[in-house]
Amino acid sequence: SGLSQEAGSVEQLSLHCAEGSLEWLYPTGALRLRLAPRLPPTSAAVKGGSPPHVTACIKPTGTFRGAQLYLEREGVLELLLPEAPRPRARCFSWLPQEKVALFLQATPHPDISRRIAAFRYELRGDWLARPALPAASPSFEGACRPCNDTEILMAICTSDFVIRGSIRSVSNDAELQESIIGVSATRIHRQKFPLFQAGGRGGRPAGSIRTPLRCGVKPGPGTFLFTGWLHFGEAWLSCAPRYRDFQRIYEGAQRTRQNPCEFPVD
Repeated sequence: SGLSQEAGSVEQLSLHCAEGSLEWLYPTGALRLRLAPRLPPTSAAVKGGSPPHVTACIKPTGTFRGAQLYLEREGVLELLLPEAPRPRARCFSWLPQEKVALFLQATPHPDISRRIAAFRYELRGDWLARPALPAASPSFEGACRPCNDTEILMAICTSDFVIRGSIRSVSNDAELQESIIGVSATRIHRQKFPLFQAGGRGGRPAGSIRTPLRCGVKPGPGTFLFTGWLHFGEAWLSCAPRYRDFQRIYEGAQRTRQNPCEFPVD
């Protein structure tokens, strides 16, 4: 609570958890949040490989008021969230040797009405399987590019969910710049959290997967293999080949013993 802070003071905090949330009541002065996630080593850190990046995503609550959030990188401030922002995620990456922090600065107000600056955050190592980050990351140009064979094979091994099914609807959210794909599942190969549950057409599990609006997803016939990542409790699309194309790719990798993991194909 800012009620326990002196005006003009800066409180120092460290964020070590891979994900969490922060709620600042009656913002006063500023908070400086050092980003220091405890991350496991990744294959990118192997000798000769490219340096591993760390990625952070910030998503404000719909009632974010009383402060502005800045990214502090090597002493330079960049505005991430103005006061009363749209509830969209903002993502950014940095190298471990870079000095990065979040600077949450209270905005002056003439009255003392209740305000809360609150957001959720995710801190994780470099996503090796090229996930589609939210539309708030326009610099991620590859988000709409179809996955190549290697990326598809890695996606079935490492994704948070792997769902075989069909597209039953596509709706667009212009404000959040997101497309929401309604999926009817014929088989749930893996899901770390119950994203797809029974209750769809014919009793099949159903759920929704998000992707940037700029990707221009259209509903179409056929069976797909949907893979992707959980992001702030929502499913985000990574690779989604037609199932028959996936079968061809996987069986070809099996013959040459280049499949990175075993996967049931029928």
